[in-house]
Amino acid sequence: MAGSERVATSPTATVRPTAPDAVKILVAGGFGVGKTTLVGSVSEIAPLRTEEPLTAAGLDVDDLAGIEEKRATTVALDFGRISIGQDLVLYLFGTPGQQRFWFMWNDLAIGALGAVVLVDVRRPESSFAAIDFFERRGIPFVVAVNGFHGRHPYPAAEIREALALPEHVQVLLCDARERASSRDVLLALIDQLIEAASGAAAS
Repeated sequence: MAGSERVATSPTATVRPTAPDAVKILVAGGFGVGKTTLVGSVSEIAPLRTEEPLTAAGLDVDDLAGIEEKRATTVALDFGRISIGQDLVLYLFGTPGQQRFWFMWNDLAIGALGAVVLVDVRRPESSFAAIDFFERRGIPFVVAVNGFHGRHPYPAAEIREALALPEHVQVLLCDARERASSRDVLLALIDQLIEAASGAAAS
């Protein structure tokens, strides 16, 4: 048509796929509960770790009761990545567990949509601070009970009662060494976030 302009589209032109959504997830809990192990077991890339050896200088501040075999500790963060299908990528940030490094949690929590709180049933009190942290900030989380040596001596209901968790918080039994088990924990959290977002959109 005279005076009009048309943009020709090549029949061989390719449509670029949209980039997958990226979600930031924190992996938190007390000292020695298995945060570094979980991030490493599930990450599809070589995880970033900031571990340093435990030394005699920390004997007075590091409570090694029940984890006497521990030789190193995270001093900043762990980082890993896992793709969930083609549409979703999770960026995992493991928090340091020792109290003297808790000041970093606020910065790590910026932009996080959810969290996994790891619990060691030998020392459940070590994860109280992480549970309180996410409750106070309104960040959704699930509780994953790490079965050291593949053992789970207590059922999820008993752990929920011991931690005084409300019913809406999922309590999952896992083995942080196993990729499939760690992935199932993350999928449970993602399902929870999707359900919450759908409910908010419908209201």
